Amino acid sequence: MNRILIGGTHSGCGKTTVTCALLKALSNRGLRVSSFKCGPDYIDPMFHKKIIGIDAHNLDSFFCSDNTLKFLLHEYASEISVIEGVMGFYDGANGRGSAHSVSKITETPAAIVVDCKGMSDSIGAVLSGFLAFQKPNNIRGFIFNRLPERLRGLAEELCERFDVEYLGCFPTCDFSLESRHLGLVTADEIPNIKERLKRLGELAENNLRIDRIIEISNAPAPKFTPIKFPENRFSKPVKIAVARDKAFCFLYSENLDLLKKLGCELECFSPLSDEKLPQGISGLILCGGYPELYARELSENKEMLCEIQNAISKNLPTIAECGGFMYLHKSLYNSENEESNLVGTIDAAAQKTDKLQRFGYANLRAKRDNLLCNAGESFPAHEFHYWNSTDCGEDFIAEKPDGRSWECVHAAENLYAGFPHLYFYSDIKIAENFVKKCAEFGGIYG
Repeated sequence: MNRILIGGTHSGCGKTTVTCALLKALSNRGLRVSSFKCGPDYIDPMFHKKIIGIDAHNLDSFFCSDNTLKFLLHEYASEISVIEGVMGFYDGANGRGSAHSVSKITETPAAIVVDCKGMSDSIGAVLSGFLAFQKPNNIRGFIFNRLPERLRGLAEELCERFDVEYLGCFPTCDFSLESRHLGLVTADEIPNIKERLKRLGELAENNLRIDRIIEISNAPAPKFTPIKFPENRFSKPVKIAVARDKAFCFLYSENLDLLKKLGCELECFSPLSDEKLPQGISGLILCGGYPELYARELSENKEMLCEIQNAISKNLPTIAECGGFMYLHKSLYNSENEESNLVGTIDAAAQKTDKLQRFGYANLRAKRDNLLCNAGESFPAHEFHYWNSTDCGEDFIAEKPDGRSWECVHAAENLYAGFPHLYFYSDIKIAENFVKKCAEFGGIYG
């Protein structure tokens, strides 16, 4: 199973640019390429998909057991797989969630991107540190980003000294991934994206040791136990409406695939442009995204606001995460503090704050029986948001690995609405419970 993990020394070192360039170069060679992203990230996989033309997937060792990680890698791998790391190679939460842990669990060779701007001989200290910090680490080589041409010989010499592969350098280029408050802008928002990605592929072919990277990626497939999914007892597929447009774009493709495995039929709709929900649905998913950027357009679509409010009031099983949760508010204030009236299921206001409110992993423990689990049960989740609510809910306790905790989420028999994002493979039972509630609502048990 050919696979390579592209890690980095730190966030912003260039691993997304290098990963996209490598994906494009491999695709240009006619290889069937799969891509993955370590950690809870929605945006980088959008760029991957733009390049390879199929969904990218996440591999997250905080959310998933070792066996589940290896199952997901096997499920979505193709001729060669490229896994983009997260933050710095070793950065995670209590040993989980890091690119290093994913590489170790899946037995994947790793290449580390080093940002060389402002360094010369100190590059050697970086290489030495990353190789020695934790062993085993699966680091097979280094890629040198923004390396001056005059230092290429030094980089090659250092790799030889530390008995590790020189896998090329990547020049300073005009391909920049612009940032906004939740990270990078999405792939569809970048002008001339196809031409820029083509240029990246050319830079990779000319500057990276592609042939050697392919050779290094050839490693034995990790062993795992296949996941057994429960057989459904439905008289017909459980139809679930999934919000998907430029305002609601934060979706894990694995979540959707898992719902299909559990007997669901998914139909996407746009809260921005559609006037009605899909017909015959038994469930609703309002995912995260950027509703604050389109608050006026969302508020002007009165027909859809009424559709969703009425559906939830009639107990349609509904999951609303982060941006979807904000959409359910009575009002939302954009960056200019302009108010827009939205669905109104949550009698509160969502408004921008001056700093990141919540960031990273947490375990959610239920205080009451609800759509996803029973009181006292828990599952992993993650948050990342600058907007906050005057009523974040109090039906779950979020517990951080460092001991911090807080109340969150509006939950009921047919509702999960809150800032924390869900990853169904973290606990398949939460997806099963959601699907069962949808089936009960639709009266389609066999």
